[in-house]
Amino acid sequence: MSDKKIAIVTAAAGAGIGAAIARQLAADRMRVVITDLHEGRMAKLSEELSGVVGEECPWFRLDVGDHAAVESVFGEVARRYGRIDVLVNNAGWSKIEPVAEMSLETWQKCLDIDLTGTFSCMRFALPHMIAAQSGAIVNISSISGWEMTTEHGAAYSAAKAGVMALTRVAAAENGKNGIRVNAIAPGLIYNDFLRRIYPDEFFDTYLEKKARVNRLGRPEDVAHLVSFLVGDKAGYITGETYGVSGGVHPHA
Repeated sequence: MSDKKIAIVTAAAGAGIGAAIARQLAADRMRVVITDLHEGRMAKLSEELSGVVGEECPWFRLDVGDHAAVESVFGEVARRYGRIDVLVNNAGWSKIEPVAEMSLETWQKCLDIDLTGTFSCMRFALPHMIAAQSGAIVNISSISGWEMTTEHGAAYSAAKAGVMALTRVAAAENGKNGIRVNAIAPGLIYNDFLRRIYPDEFFDTYLEKKARVNRLGRPEDVAHLVSFLVGDKAGYITGETYGVSGGVHPHA
């Protein structure tokens, strides 16, 4: 059996943060398991990653809001490869509605995917890491968990703040097992899909009034930090949340 680390990255299809993380971990010589709901894009990325690693990097269709499905997929990964070394919880969903008008459906779906989904993946990865007495988890949160703003929506902001708290407690519980748990809080990370949501002036205003490094964030900016946090050079770092926002929301 291969001695390469097994890394699971959720919501990894497409052109965003998840795919960038998957590519980076493959470049780091990990066997990357990707999950998402878009089978065609996953199959294409899986083939690409397998070519980089030189071994199969499989994909699984997974809705992280389905607790039983998460248990099944993670159980299959552990059965197939005998280990889960790295987990990156990237799946997220948002719909902006004011609290006074928000439907329970919007609130519940956002928490089910963003917060409970993160919990479910940790719940079924951690026992394998505990058995191995090693592992690293990175949860993708958001600067929305810190900000006082209407830009992100209350459900998303609450869920992402919850991810930060979940990260700290899981880190405290599992450090003795050789497991580190950290979070990353991105600001605006550009991908072409955002052009369908926001007008051009949104990006111009963001650069002019918010960004401190004269450019928008890229998915690779997050992927590079994930690579560090799951690696040996970050061996004394756990329970932390790192902002990747180009200085839009520095946090200490």
